Amino acid sequence: MDRCIVLVDAGYLLGAAASLLAGEPSRSRITVDHTALIQGLRDRAESDTERPLLRIYWFDGAPDRVPQPEHRRLRVMPRVTVRLGALTRSDGRWAQKGVDAAMHAELTELARNRACSDIVLVTGDGDLLPGMMAAKEHGVAVHLWAVQAADGDYNQSEDLVAEADERRVLDRTWITKAVRAKEIGGICAPPPAPRPEIAAILSAPLPESALSSGERSAEESEHAAASAASENGTQERVPAPKGVPTPKDLAALRAPGVQPAQPPQTATLRWSSDKGWVDRPGVTSEPPEIATMPTLAQLTTAEQRWADREEDITTVGGDPFEVGQVFARRWMERLGDQGHVPKLSGMYPRIPHRIDGELLRYAARFGLLAHKDDQIDEHDRYAIRAGFWREIDARTAAEHAPAGE
Repeated sequence: MDRCIVLVDAGYLLGAAASLLAGEPSRSRITVDHTALIQGLRDRAESDTERPLLRIYWFDGAPDRVPQPEHRRLRVMPRVTVRLGALTRSDGRWAQKGVDAAMHAELTELARNRACSDIVLVTGDGDLLPGMMAAKEHGVAVHLWAVQAADGDYNQSEDLVAEADERRVLDRTWITKAVRAKEIGGICAPPPAPRPEIAAILSAPLPESALSSGERSAEESEHAAASAASENGTQERVPAPKGVPTPKDLAALRAPGVQPAQPPQTATLRWSSDKGWVDRPGVTSEPPEIATMPTLAQLTTAEQRWADREEDITTVGGDPFEVGQVFARRWMERLGDQGHVPKLSGMYPRIPHRIDGELLRYAARFGLLAHKDDQIDEHDRYAIRAGFWREIDARTAAEHAPAGE
C-alpha cells in the first residue's frame, strides 16, 4: 500500500542526540519535546518517501516494562504506537532487553503483510540487518536515518548502511528543534522551570525544638550560604540529609501565620506511603478526626472509577506534580463533608497517612516511585505531594473568593 511507516529505536535516537548535544550518550542529559519530535519525524518521513504516514512505532526500554511518563505521553498521540522492552541494570549500567527483537518482528511482519510501501528505520543496530533484507524481498523500500555523530564517525552499522535503499542524516539543526541539552557541567541550555512548591518544602526551616545549639549554628550557616548563592543569581541544591527537613521536623511546620501542630507526646511521625503516627503502647495511631477522613477509594463509585481510568490512560501525562493535582482534584470534587478540608489544611505539609499511601499507590501506576539508580526517587515524592497541596490550596481559595472575582 502507498503509505509509509516509521520504526524508531528510542535508545539510539535519544542516546545519539545526547552525545551530539551534551557530549555523552546519557538521556538524562537532555530535555525532549516529544510532541515536536513526533511531528518532525512525521513531516520528514512524508517528505522523504512522498507517501502519507500510516504510523510511527516507538521502541524503548522501561524497568519491568512499566510505561514511564514519557511513554504515556507518546502512546496517546495520534498515529503513535509504543512498544516496550525491558530495562535491566547490570554492572552499574542500564541495558535494553528485547527492543531489537521487537523491532525485527514488527519490520518483517509489516513487510510480509504489505502494510506499507516504505519503511523508515531510525536505528544503528546491525542486528536489524536480516529484517531489513526480508523487508526488501517483500518489495518494501527501506529508508535508514542516522543521527549526526558527535565525533564525525559512523554511529550505525556499516552493513546496515550498505543494505538500505535510501539513507538520510538527522543533523544538529533538525535535532535541536525538539531536543536540548540540560545545563549540567557547563552545557548551556535553559534550565527547567522551577517548582516553588517543592523548593518551599525542601528549604523549610527546622523548628527550634528540633535543633540543639550546635545543630542550629550549622543550620544558620547553611541558610546564610543559600542566601548568598541566591543573591549571586545561582541556585544550589540543598545537601541531604541536613538540608531536607526530616518527617518529624515537617510535622511541626504549618502554613504561614498558623501555629504548628503538636504531635502526641508518645508518638513518632514517619512520612511514608503507609505509616503516619507510629504506635507506642497505649497510644492511638492518629487523632480520630484524621483517622476517619475518607480516602478517594471510599468516595469513588464504580462508574467514576472507570472514568478515572479512562482519563489516566488518555489525558494524564504522568508528571509527578500533575499526578498529585489530579488526585487532589478528584478527592475535593467527591468530598461530601467539606468540614474535612480545614482539618486537612491544618496538617500541612503532612498528608494523613491513609490518603498519602493511596496517593503514592496511584502515582505508581504512572511508573513513578520506581527504582532509579537503585534508590527511590524522593524528589518525585515531594513533587507529587506538592502538586496535591497546590490543588487543595487553589480549590479552597476559589471556594472562598468573593462572588464576581
